[in-house]
Amino acid sequence: MKLVKKILYTGTIVLKTGLHIGGTNAALNIGGPDKFVVRNPISNIPYIPGSSLKGKMRALVEIANGCVDVDRGKVGPSKDPNSVSGKLFGVATGSDENRPSRLIVRDAELDVDACDFSNTDLPYTESKTEVAIDRVTAKANPRTFERVPAGAKFKLNMVLNVFEGEDEKGLKKTLKQAIELLEDDYLGGHGSRGYGQIKFEGLDIDKGVEKMY
Repeated sequence: MKLVKKILYTGTIVLKTGLHIGGTNAALNIGGPDKFVVRNPISNIPYIPGSSLKGKMRALVEIANGCVDVDRGKVGPSKDPNSVSGKLFGVATGSDENRPSRLIVRDAELDVDACDFSNTDLPYTESKTEVAIDRVTAKANPRTFERVPAGAKFKLNMVLNVFEGEDEKGLKKTLKQAIELLEDDYLGGHGSRGYGQIKFEGLDIDKGVEKMY
């Protein structure tokens, strides 16, 4: 198959609520958060891993389009390379029907100049304490999570590869669906407790920068 074009997408991911995508706890300090966010080990600046962003979009597309298989009573993602999800995100079947992903999602860097982080209690982040209550003993168990605060912005960078004979409009339609589903869901952990609501700004699926080959 011949590569026809690459479509480059850029935009901004705006946090509507605090975001927690877990990182290592190797540097945990006494009195600090119990769970840390992922950071660039060189700059110590939080980022959104491309794997987290892409994985959540893929899962939402699979659920919305019923792209699932049932094997021995267990439900899992579909391995059909011609499914709605498979066409965009690819499948790994371990056979000749493997299909590489058509979408590249790069790590999203925190835009440190877009917001004022001078009042955060940790570098670029906040600590949020929650209390879990034992339903039998009523004992309180406090825990603290590190979050990138609401209002922070990350730089989005994605590439859509289009090969000869493929349905470009269909790929774009699926990508647009993934974006809309994610805005109505959450990114990262603890979304059912209000974390991870995001919004995409400056992103137009139909007007990416095209590079022909």
